[in-house]
Amino acid sequence: MGLMGETATQVLIPVASLVGIVFALLQWFLVSRVRVSGRSGRPGSDNGYNALIEDEQEEGIDHGAVVEKCAEIQRAISVGATSFLFTEYKYLGIFMIAFGAIIFLFLGSVNGFSTKSEPCTYNPGNLCKPALANAIFSTIAFLLGALTSVLSGFLGMKIATYANARTTLEARKGVGKAFKIAFRSGAVMGFLLAANGLLVLYIAINLFKLYYGDDWEGLYEAITGYGLGGSSMALFGRVGGGIYTKAADVGADLVGKVERNIPEDDPRNPAVIADNVGDNVGDIAGMGSDLFGSYAESSCAALFVASISSIGIGHDYPAMSYPLIISSVGIVVCLITTIFATDMFEIKKVSQIEPSLKRQLLISTVLMTAGIALVTFLALPSEFTLFDFGTEKSVKNWYLFFCVSIGLWAGLAIGYTTEYFTSNAYGPVQDVADSCRTGAATNVIFGLALGYKSVIIPIFAIAIAIYVSFSLAAMYGIAMAALGMLSTIATGLAIDAYGPIGDNAGGIAEMAGMSHKIRERTDALDAAGNTTAAIGKGFAIGSAALVSLALFGAFVSRAGIKVVDVLTPKVFIGLIIGAMLPYWFSAMTMKSVGSAALKMVEEVRRQFNDIPGLMEGTTKPDYATCVKISTDASLRQMIPPGALVMLTPLIAGTFFGVETLAGVLAGSLVSGVQVAISASNTGGAWDNAKKYIEAGATEHARILGPKGSDAHKAAVIGDTVGDPLKDTSGPSLNILIKLMAVESLVFAPFFATHGGLLFKLF
Repeated sequence: MGLMGETATQVLIPVASLVGIVFALLQWFLVSRVRVSGRSGRPGSDNGYNALIEDEQEEGIDHGAVVEKCAEIQRAISVGATSFLFTEYKYLGIFMIAFGAIIFLFLGSVNGFSTKSEPCTYNPGNLCKPALANAIFSTIAFLLGALTSVLSGFLGMKIATYANARTTLEARKGVGKAFKIAFRSGAVMGFLLAANGLLVLYIAINLFKLYYGDDWEGLYEAITGYGLGGSSMALFGRVGGGIYTKAADVGADLVGKVERNIPEDDPRNPAVIADNVGDNVGDIAGMGSDLFGSYAESSCAALFVASISSIGIGHDYPAMSYPLIISSVGIVVCLITTIFATDMFEIKKVSQIEPSLKRQLLISTVLMTAGIALVTFLALPSEFTLFDFGTEKSVKNWYLFFCVSIGLWAGLAIGYTTEYFTSNAYGPVQDVADSCRTGAATNVIFGLALGYKSVIIPIFAIAIAIYVSFSLAAMYGIAMAALGMLSTIATGLAIDAYGPIGDNAGGIAEMAGMSHKIRERTDALDAAGNTTAAIGKGFAIGSAALVSLALFGAFVSRAGIKVVDVLTPKVFIGLIIGAMLPYWFSAMTMKSVGSAALKMVEEVRRQFNDIPGLMEGTTKPDYATCVKISTDASLRQMIPPGALVMLTPLIAGTFFGVETLAGVLAGSLVSGVQVAISASNTGGAWDNAKKYIEAGATEHARILGPKGSDAHKAAVIGDTVGDPLKDTSGPSLNILIKLMAVESLVFAPFFATHGGLLFKLF
């Protein structure tokens, strides 16, 4: 037993969750103090800007009209995003019920829906609850995870659409004020997601324990359904949202910027509202569900592996709850880190934005390392044993400190590497921008090369984390390394969500007709946001690799596989097919974006050609038709890629058996991580190369510019090619590799008992 008692553990986890929720509400209150209202006549309704809007007055801009316009645009974006998510969630509700029924039927049939207790899998001397109970509680856990994932995405979207216009209005006070509003809004999402995810998991475990009692093996096996529910919703959220946002983005850019030579987010562009709605349903709601899924799966993997070790068999509750305690400390650490960003260091210049965001990552990592050391020695016994593929491995508590810490620092290395390859402050993106001098073809070549090269350091970081953590604590060590990478998820999400909020703020400034200086400030927020979004994707992909490997190990153990031998035909065919799946999945999502973008381009062209006075700005475009094109395409096209991911483990396990399925999981993991990193970074680099030319902040950039130059048009084409890579295919691939792994673990009892039908027949 460690020094921390069961009572202290039972108090710490919910208290940390509630502290996170209260802090999120405080940040929301501070954001809400910026009012989006025009000529209200109320005292102070000008938000204190009377002395701060000389730019608008000099340019003859009506302050009251601008604020009213901001409020109108914000409402349009919010209504569009809410409408899309509600429609998407209707489809997902049907899926939840159908797949919940599949979980119940498959797992219940393991022992013919028997209600009799049976010998435990890992401790045969004891009796465990019947398979029917596992089926029921796994289904409940799946539904809980799915609902929490949906809630995480929806809350994120509502917060982002609430904050976008407020960030625009604060930009009139200066870039520092706008940064603070955008970051606070991101923090609301980050802390709500981290705290809600932890609290729901904690409550579910304690409620399940009322039935399972001392059967911790059955309890934590059922809890793995929580991770499956979270990631299955994330998959559809990421794919559907990604198709929506990129169809609108590509259509708006190709016709607006390249053909009509009008600025980004120009209100004359028919696709501009759909584009801004897409930022919220894809980059916010989809990303929130994605990172929640990673957190839920890493927690479930660690808890399951611990439940079959000496701390699970010996019912050491504080040690068993070590993954949840790490997450609790992470919330407190991120709270302190956020105070540094919003209250201790004020942004005064555009050049300080990116360093400030990078500083958040470093501060949270350093503080979290100290927190890990503290809870490791308090919660864990000095020595215990872990299940290691049929053998027992003796582990000291300080081994786990290094496992969690190396995951944490590997995440920082991936984040900083991603920033280097996607920020226009460094050479790689500037080289991509320079290649635009000779046209779009060379831009595409340089961008692809950058993406492939950017894979090297993250893969080495992941490889080192895997080797060290596995050597010290077997598969439990890898699960804890994944949780370490996600332990500062609240800060990571705040930084990630900040980007789309800044992007929306820039769009609103352009559509509301605000001054050029305000647009420059919001563009600076947006450019930094592109980099932070890439960093967030890097964290998600890196953690997904570790999570899926830990889940893979848990699946192999639960399925009773002694060794995964790639030289056997059963395993090798699974391996090579698994390595192909990320390409098949990417082809489906890329073509979905392309098909939707094709319709969007045709519609935008039609409106420019057929609506009199649209280019002159005397007539409003038909925004609703473009919104409908994105909505219909995303809802229709998200189903085939989702079906590919969800059905592959079921088909492979049922017809080909657990060994072939193990090969599929290994192949998809190895292949998917590489493709995901290169796709995300290639797209991010193309986007920031375009923004580098548009900003004209250096002599080199001014030579390539201005907007509308041949080099700029080449950069826009590169950006549109990269859009589906960085916002649809790339981010969705990390869900593919971890979702197939957790699904295989949940269904492992069925596959082990009834799987391999084809090999049994032939």
